[in-house]
Amino acid sequence: MKFDWKDLGDRALNWIITHGPKIIIGFIVLIVGFWLIRVFGRVLRKTMERRSFNPSLRYFLQNLVVVTLQILLLIFGLGLMGVELTFLTAIFAGLTVAAGLALSGTLNNFVSGILILILHPYRVGDNIISQGQEGKVQSIQLFYTIILTYDNKTIIVPNGQLSNNVTINLSREGDRRLDVELKLSYGIEYEDVKRLVDDAVKSVENILHEPKYRVGVTKLEADKYTVEINMWLNADGYRDSSMVIHERIMEKLKQGGIKLPGIS
Repeated sequence: MKFDWKDLGDRALNWIITHGPKIIIGFIVLIVGFWLIRVFGRVLRKTMERRSFNPSLRYFLQNLVVVTLQILLLIFGLGLMGVELTFLTAIFAGLTVAAGLALSGTLNNFVSGILILILHPYRVGDNIISQGQEGKVQSIQLFYTIILTYDNKTIIVPNGQLSNNVTINLSREGDRRLDVELKLSYGIEYEDVKRLVDDAVKSVENILHEPKYRVGVTKLEADKYTVEINMWLNADGYRDSSMVIHERIMEKLKQGGIKLPGIS
């Protein structure tokens, strides 16, 4: 059977006439669209920098927006070219579901990281207590938060645990109250104790003047009574100030001849 080159040429010419304009338009849309998305990405980055967005969140949002626009543009451009997208869409949806199931825990940490960066329950430099750990926040990443404890241990906590459990922010209010309890026998006069405590508190510079510190009897027992001292300190350096205050109170009470059966 003789091959009909003329028929093949006619079919090719008809295909080019029918589909060529759509392919050309599709390519033009893709080229112009990708250029516009690139320009928009630069504008978005500069806008976020001016508004002092968190660097990790800024990088993620910028890439998320750009990649999403590029995918939508690609789908639109292929549609203009006449490419059938039903099969590709089904494959993409299946892969998305499978990836979501496989990475459910990771995605939970990821979403929690975004919420933490947006809502700011704590910031870098804050002292927090979470998961039984107390320390200063060193870094907030999209998947985890790095905490440096007071004994110089680096704790890496997944953001999902921080987002779904109670986290105490010790720095947000700026000040913290220190409570000191003295357990004293009834043979010790309360007025003497109060005078010595006043001297101890006045000798410590780190105690805030407002709110004013207070001292009083909080509990009466069969063989002793409890005196409580409330003082306000800066959240930053709270532990160091607490140690100094306990030491000064102990020294003043000893100088006044008062023995403590217990101090906390």
